[in-house]
Amino acid sequence: MTEPLDPPSSASPLALRPGGADRVELMQTFVRIVESGSLSAAAAQLGTTQPTVSRRLQMLERSLGLRLLQRSTHRMKLTEDGERCFARAKELVTSWEAFEADLRGTGAEPEGTLRVLVPHAFGQDMMIGPLADFLERYTGMKVHWFLQDREPDFIAEGIDCAIHVGELQDPSNVAILLTDVPRIVVASPDLLRGRPMPEHPSELTAFPWLALTTFYRTDITLTHRETHESERITFDPRMSTDNLFALRSAALRCLGVGVASAWVMAEDIAQGRLIQLVPKWRSTPLPMYLLYPYAKYYPARLRRFVEAMRIAIPTVIEEEQRKIR
Repeated sequence: MTEPLDPPSSASPLALRPGGADRVELMQTFVRIVESGSLSAAAAQLGTTQPTVSRRLQMLERSLGLRLLQRSTHRMKLTEDGERCFARAKELVTSWEAFEADLRGTGAEPEGTLRVLVPHAFGQDMMIGPLADFLERYTGMKVHWFLQDREPDFIAEGIDCAIHVGELQDPSNVAILLTDVPRIVVASPDLLRGRPMPEHPSELTAFPWLALTTFYRTDITLTHRETHESERITFDPRMSTDNLFALRSAALRCLGVGVASAWVMAEDIAQGRLIQLVPKWRSTPLPMYLLYPYAKYYPARLRRFVEAMRIAIPTVIEEEQRKIR
Protein backbone atom coordinates (compact mmCIF):
# COMPACT_ATOMS: atom_id res chain seq x y z
CA MET A 1 0.00 0.00 0.00
CA THR A 2 1.34 3.43 -0.90
CA GLU A 3 2.06 5.73 2.05
CA PRO A 4 0.53 9.22 1.86
CA LEU A 5 2.76 12.15 1.21
CA ASP A 6 3.57 14.23 4.28
CA PRO A 7 2.23 17.79 4.24
CA PRO A 8 4.85 20.38 3.27
CA SER A 9 6.71 21.97 6.17
CA SER A 10 9.74 24.16 6.55
CA ALA A 11 11.52 21.26 8.26
CA SER A 12 11.09 18.94 5.32
CA PRO A 13 13.92 18.94 2.75
CA LEU A 14 11.33 18.39 0.01
CA ALA A 15 8.91 21.03 1.23
CA LEU A 16 7.31 23.50 -1.13
CA ARG A 17 9.67 26.32 -1.92
CA PRO A 18 8.52 29.75 -3.12
CA GLY A 19 9.48 30.04 -6.79
CA GLY A 20 10.86 26.49 -6.81
CA ALA A 21 9.68 22.97 -7.42
CA ASP A 22 7.64 20.99 -4.88
CA ARG A 23 8.23 17.40 -3.94
CA VAL A 24 5.68 15.99 -6.40
CA GLU A 25 7.14 17.96 -9.29
CA LEU A 26 10.66 16.78 -8.45
CA MET A 27 9.54 13.16 -8.39
CA GLN A 28 7.45 13.57 -11.55
CA THR A 29 10.52 14.95 -13.28
CA PHE A 30 12.73 12.11 -12.03
CA VAL A 31 10.22 9.50 -13.20
CA ARG A 32 9.98 11.15 -16.63
CA ILE A 33 13.81 11.26 -16.95
CA VAL A 34 14.07 7.54 -16.28
CA GLU A 35 11.16 6.57 -18.53
CA SER A 36 12.24 8.75 -21.46
CA GLY A 37 15.94 7.87 -21.19
CA SER A 38 17.46 11.35 -21.19
CA LEU A 39 17.19 14.83 -19.72
CA SER A 40 16.44 16.37 -23.11
CA ALA A 41 13.63 13.90 -23.87
CA ALA A 42 12.14 14.47 -20.42
CA ALA A 43 12.29 18.24 -20.94
CA ALA A 44 10.46 17.94 -24.28
CA GLN A 45 7.73 15.77 -22.77
CA LEU A 46 7.31 18.07 -19.77
CA GLY A 47 7.26 21.20 -21.91
CA THR A 48 10.25 22.76 -20.19
CA THR A 49 14.01 23.16 -20.73
CA GLN A 50 16.85 20.72 -20.17
CA PRO A 51 18.55 23.02 -17.58
CA THR A 52 15.30 23.09 -15.60
CA VAL A 53 15.06 19.29 -15.64
CA SER A 54 18.71 19.01 -14.61
CA ARG A 55 18.17 21.48 -11.77
CA ARG A 56 15.15 19.54 -10.48
CA LEU A 57 17.15 16.31 -10.51
CA GLN A 58 19.94 17.96 -8.54
CA MET A 59 17.42 19.33 -6.01
CA LEU A 60 15.96 15.87 -5.51
CA GLU A 61 19.39 14.30 -5.07
CA ARG A 62 20.46 16.98 -2.57
CA SER A 63 17.23 16.68 -0.62
CA LEU A 64 17.52 12.92 -0.34
CA GLY A 65 21.28 12.94 0.14
CA LEU A 66 21.59 10.27 -2.55
CA ARG A 67 23.07 9.95 -6.02
CA LEU A 68 20.25 8.67 -8.20
CA LEU A 69 21.80 8.68 -11.67
CA GLN A 70 25.25 8.05 -13.06
CA ARG A 71 25.67 10.27 -16.10
CA SER A 72 28.33 10.39 -18.80
CA THR A 73 28.49 11.97 -22.23
CA HIS A 74 26.84 9.02 -23.94
CA ARG A 75 24.77 7.19 -21.33
CA MET A 76 22.71 7.46 -18.19
CA LYS A 77 22.28 4.71 -15.62
CA LEU A 78 20.34 4.39 -12.37
CA THR A 79 22.37 3.82 -9.25
CA GLU A 80 21.20 1.19 -6.76
CA ASP A 81 19.58 3.97 -4.72
CA GLY A 82 18.14 5.39 -7.92
CA GLU A 83 16.45 2.10 -8.77
CA ARG A 84 14.77 1.99 -5.35
CA CYS A 85 13.83 5.66 -5.60
CA PHE A 86 12.34 5.24 -9.08
CA ALA A 87 10.04 2.38 -8.03
CA ARG A 88 8.84 4.36 -5.00
CA ALA A 89 8.53 7.66 -6.86
CA LYS A 90 6.42 6.00 -9.55
CA GLU A 91 3.98 4.79 -6.89
CA LEU A 92 3.88 8.17 -5.18
CA VAL A 93 3.30 10.12 -8.38
CA THR A 94 0.48 7.80 -9.44
CA SER A 95 -1.11 8.02 -5.99
CA TRP A 96 -0.88 11.81 -6.01
CA GLU A 97 -2.59 12.05 -9.40
CA ALA A 98 -5.36 9.74 -8.19
CA PHE A 99 -5.67 11.81 -5.01
CA GLU A 100 -6.10 15.01 -7.02
CA ALA A 101 -8.71 13.37 -9.26
CA ASP A 102 -10.69 12.16 -6.26
CA LEU A 103 -10.70 15.62 -4.70
CA ARG A 104 -11.89 17.22 -7.94
CA GLY A 105 -14.66 14.66 -8.31
CA THR A 106 -15.45 12.32 -11.16
CA GLY A 107 -17.70 14.89 -12.82
CA ALA A 108 -15.03 17.61 -12.95
CA GLU A 109 -14.11 19.12 -16.30
CA PRO A 110 -10.86 17.63 -17.61
CA GLU A 111 -7.89 19.91 -18.00
CA GLY A 112 -4.26 19.68 -19.05
CA THR A 113 -2.52 18.37 -22.16
CA LEU A 114 -2.98 15.10 -24.04
CA ARG A 115 -0.32 13.72 -26.38
CA VAL A 116 -2.06 11.70 -29.10
CA LEU A 117 -0.53 9.71 -31.97
CA VAL A 118 -2.74 9.23 -35.05
CA PRO A 119 -2.30 7.86 -38.61
CA HIS A 120 -1.25 10.42 -41.23
CA ALA A 121 -4.27 10.20 -43.51
CA PHE A 122 -6.90 9.99 -40.77
CA GLY A 123 -5.18 12.45 -38.45
CA GLN A 124 -4.85 15.34 -40.89
CA ASP A 125 -8.37 15.12 -42.25
CA MET A 126 -11.17 12.93 -40.96
CA MET A 127 -10.30 13.08 -37.24
CA ILE A 128 -9.89 16.85 -37.05
CA GLY A 129 -13.68 17.24 -36.76
CA PRO A 130 -14.01 14.98 -33.68
CA LEU A 131 -10.88 16.59 -32.20
CA ALA A 132 -12.31 20.09 -32.69
CA ASP A 133 -15.60 19.04 -31.06
CA PHE A 134 -13.70 17.64 -28.09
CA LEU A 135 -11.66 20.82 -27.58
CA GLU A 136 -14.72 23.02 -27.96
CA ARG A 137 -16.50 21.01 -25.30
CA TYR A 138 -13.58 20.91 -22.85
CA THR A 139 -12.04 24.37 -22.96
CA GLY A 140 -9.40 23.55 -20.35
CA MET A 141 -7.85 20.91 -22.60
CA LYS A 142 -4.91 21.09 -25.00
CA VAL A 143 -3.84 18.34 -27.41
CA HIS A 144 -0.49 17.61 -29.03
CA TRP A 145 -1.51 15.85 -32.28
CA PHE A 146 1.29 13.69 -33.76
CA LEU A 147 0.95 12.07 -37.20
CA GLN A 148 2.67 8.67 -37.43
CA ASP A 149 1.58 5.40 -39.06
CA ARG A 150 2.76 3.11 -36.25
CA GLU A 151 2.20 1.99 -32.69
CA PRO A 152 4.06 4.25 -30.27
CA ASP A 153 6.33 3.39 -27.35
CA PHE A 154 3.99 5.09 -24.90
CA ILE A 155 6.44 5.40 -22.02
CA ALA A 156 9.56 6.44 -23.93
CA GLU A 157 7.69 8.94 -26.10
CA GLY A 158 5.37 10.26 -23.42
CA ILE A 159 2.30 9.46 -25.53
CA ASP A 160 -1.03 9.26 -23.69
CA CYS A 161 -3.02 7.38 -26.33
CA ALA A 162 -3.00 6.50 -30.02
CA ILE A 163 -5.38 5.75 -32.87
CA HIS A 164 -4.05 2.75 -34.77
CA VAL A 165 -5.22 1.11 -37.99
CA GLY A 166 -4.24 -2.51 -38.60
CA GLU A 167 -3.13 -5.44 -36.49
CA LEU A 168 -1.64 -4.81 -33.06
CA GLN A 169 1.97 -5.48 -32.12
CA ASP A 170 1.97 -5.00 -28.34
CA PRO A 171 -0.69 -7.04 -26.50
CA SER A 172 0.11 -5.39 -23.15
CA ASN A 173 -1.70 -2.15 -24.08
CA VAL A 174 -5.41 -1.50 -23.65
CA ALA A 175 -7.00 -1.72 -27.12
CA ILE A 176 -10.54 -0.51 -27.80
CA LEU A 177 -11.93 -1.47 -31.20
CA LEU A 178 -13.53 1.66 -32.66
CA THR A 179 -14.61 0.41 -36.07
CA ASP A 180 -13.47 -1.47 -39.16
CA VAL A 181 -12.09 0.49 -42.11
CA PRO A 182 -13.34 -0.94 -45.44
CA ARG A 183 -10.89 -1.11 -48.35
CA ILE A 184 -11.73 -0.91 -52.04
CA VAL A 185 -9.97 -1.19 -55.41
CA VAL A 186 -9.60 2.08 -57.34
CA ALA A 187 -7.98 3.45 -60.46
CA SER A 188 -8.10 6.51 -62.68
CA PRO A 189 -10.62 6.39 -65.56
CA ASP A 190 -7.71 7.13 -67.90
CA LEU A 191 -6.04 3.86 -66.87
CA LEU A 192 -9.02 1.97 -68.29
CA ARG A 193 -9.21 3.92 -71.53
CA GLY A 194 -9.34 1.47 -74.45
CA ARG A 195 -9.74 -1.52 -72.08
CA PRO A 196 -12.88 -3.36 -70.99
CA MET A 197 -14.08 -2.75 -67.45
CA PRO A 198 -12.84 -5.67 -65.31
CA GLU A 199 -15.62 -7.77 -63.87
CA HIS A 200 -13.58 -10.27 -61.83
CA PRO A 201 -10.48 -9.72 -59.64
CA SER A 202 -8.42 -12.08 -61.84
CA GLU A 203 -8.70 -9.51 -64.65
CA LEU A 204 -6.93 -6.88 -62.51
CA THR A 205 -3.54 -8.55 -63.04
CA ALA A 206 -3.47 -7.03 -66.55
CA PHE A 207 -3.05 -3.54 -65.01
CA PRO A 208 -0.05 -1.88 -63.36
CA TRP A 209 -0.35 -1.88 -59.58
CA LEU A 210 0.38 0.41 -56.65
CA ALA A 211 1.39 -1.10 -53.30
CA LEU A 212 0.71 0.32 -49.85
CA THR A 213 3.57 -1.38 -48.03
CA THR A 214 2.03 -0.90 -44.59
CA PHE A 215 -0.66 -3.44 -45.53
CA TYR A 216 0.20 -5.17 -48.81
CA ARG A 217 3.23 -5.44 -51.11
CA THR A 218 3.03 -8.01 -53.92
CA ASP A 219 -0.34 -9.69 -53.39
CA ILE A 220 -3.77 -9.05 -51.94
CA THR A 221 -6.94 -11.09 -51.44
CA LEU A 222 -10.36 -9.77 -52.41
CA THR A 223 -13.64 -11.20 -51.13
CA HIS A 224 -17.07 -10.97 -52.75
CA ARG A 225 -19.47 -9.08 -50.50
CA GLU A 226 -22.42 -11.42 -51.17
CA THR A 227 -21.04 -14.87 -52.02
CA HIS A 228 -17.88 -14.54 -49.84
CA GLU A 229 -15.83 -16.08 -52.63
CA SER A 230 -12.14 -15.12 -52.31
CA GLU A 231 -9.56 -14.39 -55.01
CA ARG A 232 -5.86 -13.81 -54.39
CA ILE A 233 -4.09 -11.45 -56.80
CA THR A 234 -0.33 -11.28 -57.21
CA PHE A 235 1.55 -8.45 -58.93
CA ASP A 236 4.86 -6.66 -59.27
CA PRO A 237 3.97 -3.10 -58.18
CA ARG A 238 4.94 -0.22 -60.40
CA MET A 239 5.14 2.01 -57.34
CA SER A 240 5.29 1.19 -53.62
CA THR A 241 4.68 3.64 -50.79
CA ASP A 242 3.94 3.62 -47.06
CA ASN A 243 1.68 6.67 -47.27
CA LEU A 244 -2.02 6.46 -48.10
CA PHE A 245 -2.22 9.96 -49.58
CA ALA A 246 0.78 9.24 -51.81
CA LEU A 247 -0.99 6.14 -53.14
CA ARG A 248 -4.10 8.22 -53.78
CA SER A 249 -2.08 10.83 -55.69
CA ALA A 250 -0.39 8.11 -57.75
CA ALA A 251 -3.76 6.59 -58.62
CA LEU A 252 -5.06 10.01 -59.70
CA ARG A 253 -2.00 10.36 -61.96
CA CYS A 254 -2.89 7.09 -63.67
CA LEU A 255 0.14 5.17 -62.37
CA GLY A 256 -1.80 2.05 -61.44
CA VAL A 257 -4.52 0.22 -59.57
CA GLY A 258 -4.50 0.51 -55.78
CA VAL A 259 -6.36 -0.73 -52.72
CA ALA A 260 -7.08 1.85 -50.05
CA SER A 261 -9.42 2.88 -47.26
CA ALA A 262 -12.80 3.60 -48.83
CA TRP A 263 -13.33 6.94 -47.10
CA VAL A 264 -10.06 8.37 -48.47
CA MET A 265 -11.22 7.73 -52.02
CA ALA A 266 -14.92 8.54 -51.54
CA GLU A 267 -14.79 12.16 -52.72
CA ASP A 268 -12.65 11.33 -55.76
CA ILE A 269 -15.07 8.57 -56.75
CA ALA A 270 -18.05 10.88 -56.29
CA GLN A 271 -16.39 13.50 -58.52
CA GLY A 272 -15.39 10.95 -61.19
CA ARG A 273 -11.64 11.39 -60.67
CA LEU A 274 -11.34 7.74 -59.64
CA ILE A 275 -13.38 4.64 -60.39
CA GLN A 276 -14.08 1.82 -57.98
CA LEU A 277 -13.16 -1.41 -59.75
CA VAL A 278 -14.96 -4.73 -59.15
CA PRO A 279 -17.25 -2.96 -56.64
CA LYS A 280 -18.72 -6.18 -55.25
CA TRP A 281 -15.22 -7.23 -54.17
CA ARG A 282 -13.28 -5.77 -51.27
CA SER A 283 -10.12 -6.41 -49.37
CA THR A 284 -10.35 -7.43 -45.72
CA PRO A 285 -11.38 -4.40 -43.61
CA LEU A 286 -8.73 -3.04 -41.27
CA PRO A 287 -9.52 -2.75 -37.57
CA MET A 288 -9.15 0.72 -36.05
CA TYR A 289 -8.19 0.79 -32.37
CA LEU A 290 -7.78 3.37 -29.67
CA LEU A 291 -4.71 2.36 -27.65
CA TYR A 292 -3.26 3.43 -24.33
CA PRO A 293 -0.96 1.79 -21.79
CA TYR A 294 -2.47 -0.15 -18.92
CA ALA A 295 -2.49 1.68 -15.59
CA LYS A 296 -4.32 1.53 -12.27
CA TYR A 297 -5.43 5.13 -12.71
CA TYR A 298 -6.42 7.14 -15.76
CA PRO A 299 -6.72 10.95 -15.59
CA ALA A 300 -10.02 12.58 -16.52
CA ARG A 301 -8.54 14.11 -19.68
CA LEU A 302 -7.77 10.65 -21.07
CA ARG A 303 -11.09 9.14 -19.97
CA ARG A 304 -13.08 11.95 -21.58
CA PHE A 305 -11.06 11.74 -24.81
CA VAL A 306 -11.59 7.97 -25.05
CA GLU A 307 -15.33 8.42 -24.48
CA ALA A 308 -15.56 11.11 -27.16
CA MET A 309 -13.61 9.16 -29.80
CA ARG A 310 -15.54 5.92 -29.20
CA ILE A 311 -18.71 7.77 -30.23
CA ALA A 312 -17.40 10.16 -32.89
CA ILE A 313 -15.03 8.09 -35.03
CA PRO A 314 -17.41 5.24 -36.02
CA THR A 315 -19.99 7.88 -36.96
CA VAL A 316 -17.54 9.72 -39.22
CA ILE A 317 -16.44 6.49 -40.91
CA GLU A 318 -20.06 5.54 -41.56
CA GLU A 319 -20.85 8.94 -43.08
CA GLU A 320 -17.93 8.65 -45.48
CA GLN A 321 -18.98 5.15 -46.45
CA ARG A 322 -22.39 6.34 -47.58
CA LYS A 323 -20.76 8.40 -50.35
CA ILE A 324 -19.73 5.31 -52.30
CA ARG A 325 -22.63 2.95 -51.62
